[in-house]
Amino acid sequence: MNVKLFKDLCEATGAPGFEYGIRDLIISEMTPLADEISVDNIGNVTALIKGRSSEKSIMCAAHMDEIGFIVRHIDDNGFIRILPLGGFDAKTLTAQRVMVHGKKDLPGCMGVKPIHVMSPEERTKMPAVTDYVVDLGLPKDEVVKYVSVGDSITRVSDLVEMGDCVNVKSIDNRGGCYMLIEAVRAIIASGNRPDYDLYAVFSVQEEVGLRGAHAATLAIQPTFAFALDVTIAFDTPGSAAHDKCTELGKGTAIKVYDGTLITDPRMVKFMTALAEEGEIPHQLELLAAGGTDAGAMQKFTGGGSICGAISIPVRNVHQSIEMAHKVDIQASVDLLTACFTSLSRWDWSWKQAERTLAPKQGA
Repeated sequence: MNVKLFKDLCEATGAPGFEYGIRDLIISEMTPLADEISVDNIGNVTALIKGRSSEKSIMCAAHMDEIGFIVRHIDDNGFIRILPLGGFDAKTLTAQRVMVHGKKDLPGCMGVKPIHVMSPEERTKMPAVTDYVVDLGLPKDEVVKYVSVGDSITRVSDLVEMGDCVNVKSIDNRGGCYMLIEAVRAIIASGNRPDYDLYAVFSVQEEVGLRGAHAATLAIQPTFAFALDVTIAFDTPGSAAHDKCTELGKGTAIKVYDGTLITDPRMVKFMTALAEEGEIPHQLELLAAGGTDAGAMQKFTGGGSICGAISIPVRNVHQSIEMAHKVDIQASVDLLTACFTSLSRWDWSWKQAERTLAPKQGA
């Protein structure tokens, strides 16, 4: 695993609609690997890797935005009121450091009314995201020199290796970006090519409604589509077996279902067969709520695309201490790499007969 690249991706900044920092990093990584790179009007980065055939097309999307905030108001004492960009569990925000991206980046911290001065009734209530303020440690006249209403705010968290795991903010979904970059790199390094023209899309604004994937899918109209994201690993004490969704260290997750997608069963069987053939550790994922760019790619193609998703199991999703296992990350890269070069080996008809992978070329 390339921990340095994973660290750089996760620590880069890019709230929904403000993906400037992460976009520049991804372009620099993909430029040596792609035949063409473009940025569309909404901000998606699309890298074209030409395949052995242009008869069909592959779209693979990993969203590059991270949950964040937008400046709503600056009060007379220089405190910043916020609105969320994406979904937050408000209780996880207490004592978090953030970076406010104005005319220059300014570090701040998030605070809420201290428990010492709360009434007994207030102590029993969970704070809302909008109850928090961002404190820059500066008076208003200094704050407004650099910060304006509408500026973005992101969380600050350095990557730490913990045992066999990595722990950092924004594995959702810089883990998916890492998966896509490394899979393309593996294909190029092997001297191979994907079966069909591959559109590697690093999409924007997924956390606020799959917006970038909508736009890219309408433009590409893929035959095959893959979404790359993270999923819930609720394998900590107190979890019931049916609620775990996935477990850390058990391999990549092949999505079967989530709140926006019923995965094409042909794709589930295809990816499972590939994982078994390559002895890639894997598990099936059924996520009761939430979704990925697959929800857009499946239905915004004329006639629909043959759509699936590969997920990295993650604990503490949408917190600044997201944790993923290195085995699961590498298994996700390996499965995706195999998918790109094996689509032509599978029977994609709707017949119900048992399917098997055709032999590899040269085998």
